[in-house]
Amino acid sequence: MLTTPIRPICLLAVTFTLCAFGVISSADAAEKRLNVLFIAVDDMNNDLGCYGHDHVFSPNIDRLAQSGTRFDRAYCQFPLCSPSRTSIMTGLRPDATTVYDLRKHFRKVLPDVVTMPQAFAKAGYFTARVGKIYHYGNPGQIGTNGLDDAPSWQVRINPSGRDKKEENLLTNHTPKRGLGSSLSFMAAEGTDEEQTDGIVATEAIRLMEEHRDEPFFIAAGFYRPHCPYIAPKKYFEHYPIGKVPVWNNDFPEVKQVPQWALASNKPWPWLGVNPQQLQEAQQAYWATISFVDAQVGRLMDALDRLELRENTVVVFWSDHGYHFGAHGLVKKQSLFEQSTRVPFIISAPGQKQTGTHSGRTVELVDVYPTLTDLCGIEAPRNLAGDSLVPLLNDPEATWNKPALTQTIRGPKMMGYSLRTERYRLTKWGDDGLELYDYETDPHELHNLANDPQHAELMKELSVKLTNLRN
Repeated sequence: MLTTPIRPICLLAVTFTLCAFGVISSADAAEKRLNVLFIAVDDMNNDLGCYGHDHVFSPNIDRLAQSGTRFDRAYCQFPLCSPSRTSIMTGLRPDATTVYDLRKHFRKVLPDVVTMPQAFAKAGYFTARVGKIYHYGNPGQIGTNGLDDAPSWQVRINPSGRDKKEENLLTNHTPKRGLGSSLSFMAAEGTDEEQTDGIVATEAIRLMEEHRDEPFFIAAGFYRPHCPYIAPKKYFEHYPIGKVPVWNNDFPEVKQVPQWALASNKPWPWLGVNPQQLQEAQQAYWATISFVDAQVGRLMDALDRLELRENTVVVFWSDHGYHFGAHGLVKKQSLFEQSTRVPFIISAPGQKQTGTHSGRTVELVDVYPTLTDLCGIEAPRNLAGDSLVPLLNDPEATWNKPALTQTIRGPKMMGYSLRTERYRLTKWGDDGLELYDYETDPHELHNLANDPQHAELMKELSVKLTNLRN
């Protein structure tokens, strides 16, 4: 395990205003500041109990949702790790950062940008990262700093566990692909704490213990359920293989979509695996979700034990969604719902309502202005998102902002997708169009883009998409 201390950041004398929920009284506002526990997961879709999934066992994430607000229509900016994580941490859209791949660092384009943890550090917070928050190759760069951003943190911890050492024991149904994009898995021996994600939880808890008497922004970045899908054996027991669905290779809806919509999988469908192999990978993926859920439970239990729960904002998010069969797709990088939609929960001290859910369309770029708003921190003026505090106070509050996701095909073809509460409009270049009505077609089986009855709607949504891009 590598620990890299960053140069100390001087504490600034600042004046804090009351947080949005009135959780700090005027008498102690200067002394008692809200902490942030920032929990990231890698490649997790909405297959969670709190999102209504019947199969997946996720009691701890469900418990977190009961203590805060679950966002039912939350969307990433780019369904790929590095561009998405760059956007949430800078508060800027991919066209502003120009990060569209897994190699480019945003500081090459925006050397002076103030990231979210930097904003907190300037306000006197201790900032630390354990695990994957900015991008680095998973699993190839486990144990390293990867594509991290040193100015964001005072302490960086890069765990490496038993899963990394035992990669030779994996079952791999796509041996010609690198492990980071494979359908590979293992029901591991040993304990949770021996796995890389178990170490993430252990180290994040240690940091909370050591810094409980000062305001902190501690980020815990879990590596699962990203492939290879590795979890201790006990988590596979939740999912007997006979109860895992088997897909038929029958997708008539794909005849209605532009070629770019399916280009994230080569070969198509399912990267060339058969239905039984896909079923085995699905079982392992769900097992890793339950394993990560247990580590989230450890963090929440530590907050309670340290009596920090009433003074800590907890944020739970995934960098993007994930396909497992629909439209003949697996993994990410599409602009369909399963790839763009993310699990997203905020639990803040003093919320007027808890255990609520909001159906408003929100984006990961909204996280930065929300956390600075909650904690009375000064934020840069050029952030692309909006504070979600009104929705934390009232999940059904008026909210007219749609969500925008984009992805790239090859060096030039950029696809943009606008999501409102009811519709999705996707544009691939000038002539590749998709339109879905989730009220009548929740599984995106009918592309309405060329339906004359929807011509006016297409124009209206196109204007919104153009405005959001600009």
